[in-house]
Amino acid sequence: MGEFDLIERYFKAPARAMQFNEVVALGIGDDCALLQPAAGMQLAISSDMLVEGRHFFADVDPFTLGHKALAVNLSDLAACGARPLAFTLALSLPKVDEAWLASFSRGLLALAAEHNCSLIGGDTTQGPLNMCITVFGEVPKQQALLRSGAQAGDDIYVSGTVGDARLALEAMRGNVSLTADAFTAAKKRLETPTPRVNLGLALRCIASSAIDVSDGLLGDLGHILKQSQVGATIDTSAAIHLNTINFIAAQAINTKTTTQLIPQLTSQNQLQYVFSGGDDYELAFTAPVSQSQAVQAAALASKTPVTRIGQIEADLGLRLINAKGQSMPNNYGSWDHFK
Repeated sequence: MGEFDLIERYFKAPARAMQFNEVVALGIGDDCALLQPAAGMQLAISSDMLVEGRHFFADVDPFTLGHKALAVNLSDLAACGARPLAFTLALSLPKVDEAWLASFSRGLLALAAEHNCSLIGGDTTQGPLNMCITVFGEVPKQQALLRSGAQAGDDIYVSGTVGDARLALEAMRGNVSLTADAFTAAKKRLETPTPRVNLGLALRCIASSAIDVSDGLLGDLGHILKQSQVGATIDTSAAIHLNTINFIAAQAINTKTTTQLIPQLTSQNQLQYVFSGGDDYELAFTAPVSQSQAVQAAALASKTPVTRIGQIEADLGLRLINAKGQSMPNNYGSWDHFK
């Protein structure tokens, strides 16, 4: 099978079967796709690359890999409060594996259809397995959620749960032992994250800043603090409850080896996963205290739980406190591809 046959069978034909949204004037089939944003709208654009051995294991289910390749990009749109419109796919393959391609494209296009996000072009080549997606969204002018809008006194929230993907990774590395059910739940969070697009849309004109949590909660929150030129205090007693699967896992561990395995899931481990685990693709955002009811209404409307974990402050820096308000050391880093 040649390059153009591959594109036609697994990407072009299925993409044509999807209903284009009104912004896509021309999709796959020419040198360029054409987008026509509606009046008063701005385009939101983001790119993410997934590389075998760096972002995923060689034996990962290609269906889930297709899902995740798009999900991590949709998560960026969610953090901006943008509605997904379209995306391009650049795909490097060691060889043409038709079964792999069929499964990968199904996972990719199923999530695209869920968000009415059209595949409009890209490229394929032979080489090490990796994929790069560029996604396009739209947001009304002056309503984009940015990292630079946090103000002293704002509450800090996180959507869903974080740290679960890191737990799965540690289990796959053999550093933590889990029951089959606990491992399946954690692995699902790692391989098929849920982009919080509906929450991002609901937070327009409510949140003062936002970011998607991909490299670790505290590290990503630090980007908001830097660009907003503010500081923050995080309540670890609230944050630890973000990592629900750790608690499930701790209760479900094989009782024959509980004494050996429980120390690996201490509160310190849980905070490590929550604060610097990465690969969560949840939203961290800030909002004025006066908007607290609106935040809860947005969470309810989008069917996405949110948890308040701290407050923005004028004093620069990121501080951690326990349930008693006592200061705690901040020894948590975040993911960096070049460190």
